Amino acid sequence: MRDGRRERSVFLGLLPWPERVQVARALRTETVGGLVLLAAAVVALVWANTPWSGTYEHVRDVHFGIPALGLDLSVGHWTADGLLTIFFLVAGIELKRELVVGELRTPATAALPVVAALCGMAVPAAVYLATTTLGGGRGQGWAVPMATDIAFALAVLAVLSTHLPSSLRAFLLTLAVVDDLGAILVIALFFTSDLNPTALAGAAVGLVVFYVLQRFRVRGWWWYVPLGVAIWALTYNGGVHATVAGVAMGLILRTTRDEGEAASPGERTEHLLRPVSAGVAVPLFALFAAGVSVSAGVMGEVFTRPEPLGVVLGLVVGKTVGIFVGTYAAARFTRARLNPDLAWADVFALAVLAGIGFTVALLIGGLAFPDPADAEHIKAAVLLGSLLAAAVAVLLIKRRNGIYRRLWEAETRDEDADGVPDIYQRTGPGRDTVEDTG
Repeated sequence: MRDGRRERSVFLGLLPWPERVQVARALRTETVGGLVLLAAAVVALVWANTPWSGTYEHVRDVHFGIPALGLDLSVGHWTADGLLTIFFLVAGIELKRELVVGELRTPATAALPVVAALCGMAVPAAVYLATTTLGGGRGQGWAVPMATDIAFALAVLAVLSTHLPSSLRAFLLTLAVVDDLGAILVIALFFTSDLNPTALAGAAVGLVVFYVLQRFRVRGWWWYVPLGVAIWALTYNGGVHATVAGVAMGLILRTTRDEGEAASPGERTEHLLRPVSAGVAVPLFALFAAGVSVSAGVMGEVFTRPEPLGVVLGLVVGKTVGIFVGTYAAARFTRARLNPDLAWADVFALAVLAGIGFTVALLIGGLAFPDPADAEHIKAAVLLGSLLAAAVAVLLIKRRNGIYRRLWEAETRDEDADGVPDIYQRTGPGRDTVEDTG
């Protein structure tokens, strides 16, 4: 309070410079990875709908591994249980950084994106359950439309060649990070089977050792890579989805720098693995998960069967309503004022874009519907729902792109060519505030 007047933080205002640099680096890699992801999804769809579709299924179902260690998996399972662990490891590091030095480090700054993300998970699940209940369907796929695919969403923005301000992109990234945590908690709690207490105890011991190594500042990949693989294998054999191990290790990695340290272990690991995650792991998962028949019969059943219809409505309607209403309510509750250069229509467009739920939705869909016939309809629903959300978001974002271009030019202009945009040298990297006399 100042002079009897309360200060209100500005929502979607100018990002602090260090945070903007970090966000820009992450989004750049995710955008390139998203374009590769789109290409992989297209290849999968084309391959699965040609006369050679049998070869697609054959390659996907080829088994290899080490049977003696319980790791004789198909190619499809290796991509889902193995490669996606890298994706969730990076997600765990992102979440740890957000909790320690980012938007989620204090209750005041965390409240708005967390409430928005939670509403963006709860409402799609509720929409799915309402649809399946009214249609006499099964509720087991309630978690499918919960998560946002940040890479796919950024790829859409790249294809559009938009100039979305960094604050909107950062908000979308934060939503996706919280979504990923919610998804992994759902997988850990609701999609476990035949638990092996001995293997899980071994995985827990491995995580304790991982923490001790971090605590005592032990460096060297030769310690962490074998240990990480062992934790992953024990988690898989323990009956918990192996991607949980990735998030756990990501949350343990230190993300703050010691004195004289150029980069923290979390930063170094993220720098090495993010390109692998975005450019290899997720696209390969998409290649062997997105191959679904797009025949008239399959597409027709998406709208006539309650389960796939619930997924489509959850992504397109549930995500939009949940994130927008959650954001608006949280802003009112926290007394945050929307950036005067933006409008709530921009938040609505971002909420629609968050309805793209490709990667994690396909993963959860495969876990919720193990029967191949059911899984095919759920995959088709995820693809269709994501495409519908993307199409609507394109229309909304394009309509405002002139405003976004002006804001983007203002926040990137560097007339003195010193590497720091001029706007930061005028306003500084601090948090914008506005006085409220109400």
